[in-house]
Amino acid sequence: MAAVKQGPKIVSKSSAGGPGAAGVGGSLPALPIASPLMGKKKKPFLGMPAPLGYVPGLGRGATGFTTRSDIGPARDANDPVDDRHAPPGKRTVGDQMKKNEDEEEDLNDTNYDEFNGYAGSLFSSGPYEKDDEEADAIYAALDKRMDERRKERRELREKEEIEKYRMERPKIQQQFSDLKRKLAEVSEEEWLSIPEVGDARNKRQRNPRYEKLTPVPDSFFSKHLKTGENHTSVDPLQGLGGLSTPYPGSMTPGTGELDMRKIGQARNTLMDMRLSQVSDSVSGQTVVDPKGYLTDLNSMIPTHGGDISDIKKARLLLKSVRETNPHHPPAWIASARLEEVTGKLQVARNLIMKGTEMCPKSEDVWLEAARLQPGDTAKAVVAQAVRHLPQSVRIYIRAAELETDIRAKKRVLRKALENVSKSVRLWKTAVELEEPEDARIMLSRAVECCPTSVELWLALARLETYENARRVLNKARENIPTDRHIWITAAKLEEANLNTQMVDKIIDRAITSLRANGVEINREQWIQDAEECDKAGSVATCQAVIRAVIGIGIEEEDRKHTWMEDSDSCVSHGALECARAIYAHALQVFPSKKSVWLRAAYFEKNNGTRESLEALLQRAVAHCPKAEVLWLMGAKSKWLAEDVPAARSILALAFQANPNSEEIWLAAVKLESENNEYERARRLLAKARSSAPTARVFMKSVKLEWVLGNIEAAQELCTEALKHYEDFPKLWMMRGQIEEQCENMDKAREAYNQGLKKCPHSSGLWLLLSRLEERVGQLTRARAILEKARLKNPQSPELWLESVRLEFRAGLKNISNTLMAKALQECPNSGILWAEAVFLEARPQRKTKSVDALKKCEHDPHVLLAVAKLFWSERKINKAREWFLRTVKIEPDLGDAWALFYKFEQQHGTEEQQEEVRKRCENAEPRHGELWCAESKHVLNWQKKTGEILAGVAGKIKNTF
Repeated sequence: MAAVKQGPKIVSKSSAGGPGAAGVGGSLPALPIASPLMGKKKKPFLGMPAPLGYVPGLGRGATGFTTRSDIGPARDANDPVDDRHAPPGKRTVGDQMKKNEDEEEDLNDTNYDEFNGYAGSLFSSGPYEKDDEEADAIYAALDKRMDERRKERRELREKEEIEKYRMERPKIQQQFSDLKRKLAEVSEEEWLSIPEVGDARNKRQRNPRYEKLTPVPDSFFSKHLKTGENHTSVDPLQGLGGLSTPYPGSMTPGTGELDMRKIGQARNTLMDMRLSQVSDSVSGQTVVDPKGYLTDLNSMIPTHGGDISDIKKARLLLKSVRETNPHHPPAWIASARLEEVTGKLQVARNLIMKGTEMCPKSEDVWLEAARLQPGDTAKAVVAQAVRHLPQSVRIYIRAAELETDIRAKKRVLRKALENVSKSVRLWKTAVELEEPEDARIMLSRAVECCPTSVELWLALARLETYENARRVLNKARENIPTDRHIWITAAKLEEANLNTQMVDKIIDRAITSLRANGVEINREQWIQDAEECDKAGSVATCQAVIRAVIGIGIEEEDRKHTWMEDSDSCVSHGALECARAIYAHALQVFPSKKSVWLRAAYFEKNNGTRESLEALLQRAVAHCPKAEVLWLMGAKSKWLAEDVPAARSILALAFQANPNSEEIWLAAVKLESENNEYERARRLLAKARSSAPTARVFMKSVKLEWVLGNIEAAQELCTEALKHYEDFPKLWMMRGQIEEQCENMDKAREAYNQGLKKCPHSSGLWLLLSRLEERVGQLTRARAILEKARLKNPQSPELWLESVRLEFRAGLKNISNTLMAKALQECPNSGILWAEAVFLEARPQRKTKSVDALKKCEHDPHVLLAVAKLFWSERKINKAREWFLRTVKIEPDLGDAWALFYKFEQQHGTEEQQEEVRKRCENAEPRHGELWCAESKHVLNWQKKTGEILAGVAGKIKNTF
């Protein structure tokens, strides 16, 4: 670098020495040095390669430079160094650079310590070899070993230090722990009396004032223009081009005169133009609300969603179509609608009017033009269209629609009918506007002009008197012999005038006539017509149609099945008389079919009166005397009507027809016992035990004595019954329950155990025995009994459910959850288990569990009931009611569902809803359900009706879920 610095100095001296030398040596002038190369045009070495060993600048001493090309490519800090044996801290280029930046190691005596030696390593600059690495590993292992030996002592010391620190400086949580414990003693009144935290924000933050925008009057601008006129003019000497203002010459603010009146007029004119554009709508009626016209200005915005380039392409294409084929109506209509969609309504009108000129015979073009034009212009367009197309019905209809006055509409339509008298549509539209008398006159003319229109004939018949209507319908049949509606209307007419004997004749004649004219009798269409007659109140016509067509097109072996389906379809459509007619016809064809009589009886029970049901059942037992259920339905109907002697007489006739029928014996016993004729009931049971001894008869005998309080007689009867029917589990259950009632737990346990030896597969016996042991405090024995029961009866959901509940009642929730998981593995499709599993879960997980339950048991009533209870617990009232309704619809025999539904309505429903649930429950007469059976089969409730049991069960339900 010294050589580089000296070069310029020498040069500067030589260049500056000229004048100085001249001053010293004399006044010799400085002459230019002649160069031998100046006379040549081109230097000979230019363009030639440099000689070997040539270094640029070396001749003038420029040898101190070093460039990147001299020292090689740059190296990254993470690149390894060239030394293969470098120690760990010097193995990369970055480490070497750091080392060089650090100061050299100080090995002075002042840096030496007798015990530790030098502060640094004496040999850190030496090579790091493999034996050094091994030595470091050994020392590290020794340090680790020594650290482990001191670990327990160190951790204990650290723990003590932390405890000491926490005692000196406890956490906030620990400081308030005693106060937290005292919160348990705070009463509800004290808790509610705690004041609310106030709002610490200031008034401006609590009540922010929203920015108010107020329109500024014109006088404000005028005033400020006058005050600021000195600042609005520009000196012409400033700048070169001056300053141009955005105002017109007469409104330059510099003048200080601004005509506010003209600005207001211009603004009003602009608003008037916009409002006129908006009000000039297609339908001819203004779409501007005077109170909110600024909002309605949005209707001017084009509503199309297409791209502008697409619109241009479509416009170009349609223009090409119009020019190529100017007499093609769809091209003009499409072009007008394109412009309408893009918001160019006037262009659309101009186009469609040009289209009417090019296609004057096109109905669609004229209608489109009338649609696009406003009010009076549209009327003129339609008038022009009528001149070109005097036979067009659609144009006349459009002309009538454009008129707002009824008289004008009538005038237009009458003018239309003069030109197009054969149009049914015009006649119907014109008749609808007339009064009844004028309409009758017009229809008389209409049926002459359009004799094949059924609608006009039927409309005329409705307006005529009875005799004239008959003539009209006869004429209609002559003109249109292939339409069934004329015949059905004729039958309705006769029925309405109490001439019911003609109805069947007319319908039969209709079938014959239509077949003679080649009309196919479509059974489904005729049944639909019968349903319409039923809904219109023409019962005789409906029944006549059903009788005439019910057997058409059906194979003999399919008649019963098809007719039952037809009756169900009619019931679902609300056509009860049609269904009754179908059942009546089916009973005539199949008088000895018990199933048809039963279906008809249930239909009358659900949809008819008590008298119609009893009349039907009398006919039924006459044709099917061996059908016990029909006798029993008749007796029950009389009993519910509180006609006990009639019920007895029916059962007496049933005894004659079925002398040893268990059902009839038991029905007679129930009738007497319900009416407090206990001695009669006992005598009947004694006769039944002698003439028709069955397990159920003995069971009812025991039950009667038990509920009447004759415990000894009940026990004797039970012992006698078990001699004959020891494999009937209900007898063993009753024996054990009687002993339990008498507080004889040992005898009850013995009865259950004896019963289980004879009936090991009775789940009820196992459950009673386990509950007995649980009641006396033998929880372990109850658990063992249930385990034994599950071994004897695998895949029994009731036993698994009782095991789960046993553990839950004992407070062992974890065990109950485990048992439930095992139960669901063994019985994955059990609804009662899934329903219980939902409420075993914590509240946040219940919804997920209910979804799993619905996936496994979608139509199980217990699962549906659990979902309803879940919604009830979450206070989702409407959803809960919906799921309760779904449950009782799927399984109306489940008493628990009715009881929970009734309890739900008591809490959240009206009195009408409660009454509706009670009535539906009484009609359904449920007999099953855990809660329901516990109430209904209790000895004290044996005479209670369904409604009383419902109220009793609902009263015992607690909302613990």
